[in-house]
Amino acid sequence: MSSLLSLHCRPAERPSFSIVARMVRVPINQTKAAVHRLLAVLLVAGLIGPSVVKGESPAAPEFLLTDTCPASFELHDGGCVLRSRYKAYRSLRDAGVGGLKTGVPPLREGFTPQQIDLGRYLFFDPVLSADGSVSCASCHDPAQGFADGRAQAIGIDGHTLPRSAPSLWNIGFFSTLLWDGSKNSLEEQMQGPLYSPLEMGNNPAQLLETLNGNDTYRALFEQAFGTDTIALDQVYTAVAAFEGSLISLNSRYDLYAHGYHAALSEEEIAGLNVFRSFVARCAECHTPPLFSNQQLAVVGVADSPGEIMDPGAEAITGDASQRGAFRVPSLRNITRTAPYMHRGQKSTLEDAARFYTGGRGHEVPEDESLMIHWHIWEPQLTDREIQLLATFMGALTDEAFMPQIPTAVPSGLPVTPARQFASGNDFGFGAQ
Repeated sequence: MSSLLSLHCRPAERPSFSIVARMVRVPINQTKAAVHRLLAVLLVAGLIGPSVVKGESPAAPEFLLTDTCPASFELHDGGCVLRSRYKAYRSLRDAGVGGLKTGVPPLREGFTPQQIDLGRYLFFDPVLSADGSVSCASCHDPAQGFADGRAQAIGIDGHTLPRSAPSLWNIGFFSTLLWDGSKNSLEEQMQGPLYSPLEMGNNPAQLLETLNGNDTYRALFEQAFGTDTIALDQVYTAVAAFEGSLISLNSRYDLYAHGYHAALSEEEIAGLNVFRSFVARCAECHTPPLFSNQQLAVVGVADSPGEIMDPGAEAITGDASQRGAFRVPSLRNITRTAPYMHRGQKSTLEDAARFYTGGRGHEVPEDESLMIHWHIWEPQLTDREIQLLATFMGALTDEAFMPQIPTAVPSGLPVTPARQFASGNDFGFGAQ
């Protein structure tokens, strides 16, 4: 797998035993006993490594920010700019809406390599939370499609949140953020969980005091922003820069879209045909290439049997017509992010597809009045068609440009552990 970032942590190095052995020339006539003694000394030295005086701690790792852009980006005028075949295609309304060869919407790009790399450390560092217990990666785990595999996310002190954690793949293309669409920029969005007492529990004053009290972070921020005093907007910019670098446009579907039809199996092509059909209408909301039109939609899924508790966008706008409205999520890497819907109501892709063929408003309680999106109707898909849809969505998996997860972070706190990666496309197919 291609590494996105250069080595970020340089611990003390020592030559291997084989290298040391090659440096020593043993005379031919030396006795066998002497050879054995020499090899024993070298072996012990190789196993022990650098000596550490009793009572001393090993040297702290040295943190250096990379000057190389992430994979799929190239350095242009000091900033990292995306390289993708999709940028050569036209995009209807600059929204990434259309057929196979449709352009992506504008990306948040142009951040420096150092800013992106600094954001990577911050993303995985629990220092951003009030008590150092949770990080951004706690809810947006790379091993779970940058979601968390839960129906409802878990915040600081074990608080259960009302909604699931959405995936961050390709989030830099989105201008409608969060399930309720209440934020328009990554910098604005991150302040919600950062300062929520149920999520990361911090506050601006404490965050600045913590980061400015850390010499390593002050040095890294100076590398990234040219100042040795850390400001809040720099924190937001760095995290946004990293999140905007999470690009997934290199799946087997993308090879197919670019013209290599052998990239998909016959079953996957059949599933794509169902997906794009006027009967199923999946592509009208989950439009390529992002597989989301970024709109808010009322689909009528219940939070629990016979009950709708989450008002969705209505709580933000006060518009009763948006009661139960949520952002159409991207289907990229969707096999990694079960369960599905805003509250994890559907366990599998097949369950989610069956909801849409179950009849318009069939989960809406009798005492609720929802203005369900006009695309939600009764397509009466067969079990075979539902299975084909799930098979096709599996072809949207691409984690070829997974960022490097740091083994240590500048705060010295334990790095939020990523769970074991599932099997799938961890290589990349050159479609980018």
